[in-house]
Parts: sequence; structure tokens; C-alpha cells
Amino acid sequence: MSADRSVNILFLGGAKRVAMARLFKKAAAERGLECNIFSSEVVPNVPISCIGTVLDGLRWSDPDIYNHLLRLCDDHSIHIVIPFVDGAVAVAARLRELAPHVFAPTSSAETAEAMFDKVRAAEIFEGCGLPAPATYKGGPVGTPLIAKPRHGSASQGILLINSDAELPLAEERDKYLIQQRFDHREEISVDCYVSALSGEALAIVPRRRLEVAGGEVVRSITIDDPAAVELVRHTLQCLGLRGAVTVQLIRDLDAGALYIMEINPRLGGGAVCAVHAGADIPGMIIDEARGIAHAAAAYRPGTEIARYMQEVVFYN
Repeated sequence: MSADRSVNILFLGGAKRVAMARLFKKAAAERGLECNIFSSEVVPNVPISCIGTVLDGLRWSDPDIYNHLLRLCDDHSIHIVIPFVDGAVAVAARLRELAPHVFAPTSSAETAEAMFDKVRAAEIFEGCGLPAPATYKGGPVGTPLIAKPRHGSASQGILLINSDAELPLAEERDKYLIQQRFDHREEISVDCYVSALSGEALAIVPRRRLEVAGGEVVRSITIDDPAAVELVRHTLQCLGLRGAVTVQLIRDLDAGALYIMEINPRLGGGAVCAVHAGADIPGMIIDEARGIAHAAAAYRPGTEIARYMQEVVFYN
């Protein structure tokens, strides 16, 4: 970290993460630091520009992405890199290998890529003995089932299956994760931070999504759920996850059993709720970038957030 008491953070795909940027600035200020936010974007006119500097970015699959990001890190003296979209997580992990002086608190690129493939992730959960909904592997259909695009997100392209006739065609099935469906259920999002220094889970905050629009949570509340916390703690340890992680759980309300639906190894859009509840994830990241260990954080159940739209105006 620079001696001039500043911390420069590069968001990858943080176009809409204004609230989280404010929390990083707040955490830095509490430590006597000035926080400068940058974000690598392929579109320049994005909301994050109201609080940070938008840098010309490339697509994550671009052959020159690593050279480009290394130049951005050098040109702007970047200390910390935070990925906010699926494709950027493995990129951040590999960037860390190329630039060890940049702190990128993420799981390995291989782990990230596995978690963003729902079929591979389900196989890993099963191999580790973690509770997950039963996966359909052919034979008679045990309905009801749900089919999710294996590389999908934001609940897009999901199929609800109630009979054999509703299954995807055989040649299309490898494009989906097909699993047992629970219609009488409770879904829980758990925002976590696992120390990149020690591997200890410093934050595990379960919350209930009360309202979702366009795949983004707009109203959420933290809950007291010891069973969810312990399942997630065990899962984080078993999979060796690091940095910010969002775990999606589902509870079968008929049997009372908890299952892992999916894991996103990055900061989720609703993670601001966990921060306001007492889990200072931005502070944890800033401290660890400075080589300072951070204690595990308690959280306050019943912390509710309601998010709203606000315009950012550009005069072209």
C-alpha cells in the first residue's frame, strides 16, 4: 500500500455497484485512508462514474485482457482488484498470479470456473458430501424437477418440469442442470468473506430476499439462522473458497432440510445488506491488502435494505 495514505481499487464489471463503492470509501476513511475507485468497463457511461473513474475496458474473453489490466494497474497504481460479474472472477484470480503486488481476494480461477458451471458445481458438491438437491441422471422422472441453464444467471431460461414430456430433448440435456424441485421452500442468500490470509471465514451473513427485479435483489433482510451459518461455514472450508463468496441455499419446508443451490465466488449485489448488518467486508478487504489481520464479525439479524433506482446523467 502506498505511503501517501491512499488506496486505489479497481472494480471489474462494477458498473452499477455505486452503493458498494461508497462502503469501500467509508471503510477507508475510518482507517485514515483516501479511497479512489476505478472501474474497467466496455461502456463508458455507467453509474459508477458518479463516484469513481471509468477506465476503457475489454471483454473478459479478449486475448489481450491480462496485458490490458496490467497496464491499468500500473498506470493507476492499483492496490486492490474486485470482480463483480461472473466472467471477471477467474480473470482477477489469474491477474493476481501475474501481479502479486495487487491484492485480489478471490478463489482460484479453476474453482471460480467450476462454480459458474452448474453441472460441474453440483458434481463437486456431491463428491464432497455436501447436501444438494438430487440431480436427474436419466431413468424414470421423479417430478417435480427444475432445469437451469448450466451457464445461466439471474434465473433466466429456467424450466419447471412436471412430467417426462416436459424434459428437454435428450440432445439438449447437457446444456442444463436438472434437479429435484421444492415447491414449498425458503430461499436464503448468504454473504461471506473468507480471509485470503488465513482461510478463516470472517463473515457469514444469511439473508432473505424479499423482492427481486431483473435478477437483482431490491429488498432483503438479514436473518438469524444458525443451521444456515454452520452449513455455509462447512461448505467454505470443504471447497477451499477465498475472498467474497455468495452461497445460495434452499430449505425444503416440508422436510426442514437445507440444501446448497449454487455458489457465486464474488460479491453479490445484495452484499451491502451484510455490510450494514455489521460485516464490514470492505474493511476486511482493505485491511488484508495492507497485511492486517481482521477479526471475524458478528452481524445483526433483522437488518433490512430497500434499494432504489437513481439516474446518472451524461451529456454526450
